[in-house]
Amino acid sequence: MKKVAVILSGSGVFDGTEVNEAVLTFLALEQNQIHYETFAPNAPQAHVINHLTGDVMEESRNVLIESNRITRSTTKDIAVLEHSDFDALLFIGGFGAAKNLSDFAFSEKNYTIDRAVLSLIKAFHENSKFVVGLCITPLLLAAAIPELKLTLGNDADIASMLNSKGHQHIECPTQECVLDEANKVITTPAYMTGTSVLDVHHGVQATIKLLSEKL
Repeated sequence: MKKVAVILSGSGVFDGTEVNEAVLTFLALEQNQIHYETFAPNAPQAHVINHLTGDVMEESRNVLIESNRITRSTTKDIAVLEHSDFDALLFIGGFGAAKNLSDFAFSEKNYTIDRAVLSLIKAFHENSKFVVGLCITPLLLAAAIPELKLTLGNDADIASMLNSKGHQHIECPTQECVLDEANKVITTPAYMTGTSVLDVHHGVQATIKLLSEKL
């Protein structure tokens, strides 16, 4: 059975992992008979957001601990992830990717990504293994792999930024995905464009089905 390492960034769309995307991804992986394990950085979140009001809360939370809320306590420290144990690497969206796995939410076009995340993406890529990015996480891949063909949906500003860095941004509807065969990268917009769980479900299903066919 093929194995995929899934990277989370907390719990909750505004400061961590997008929970719907996570559950839909886990379901799609199981439906395609792909084994997966989840990982997250053992580090403080950039901040904590009140998901009712959108306000920043005066408290501190840990990315790894919060990620385990989604996975029923099975998520491991990203530091123990070995690329040799897995056939592919997959990133689930949510603003945690832009706040905890990178500083894109704060630095925008001058963003950098977490050192461990950067090393992992490069390790999978250099060993000719697939890397998958949902929602906003293709930005992580774009910081580690040159000249990608990828999508974050249809945001003109993000497309312009990525194209200026030597990538090829492809407009893509929520229900579909983009394959970069040469770089072994698959991306899908998910909630970058999606307005319903059903639409995001179709996009995630298409992505994981394609991954399954390529593994």
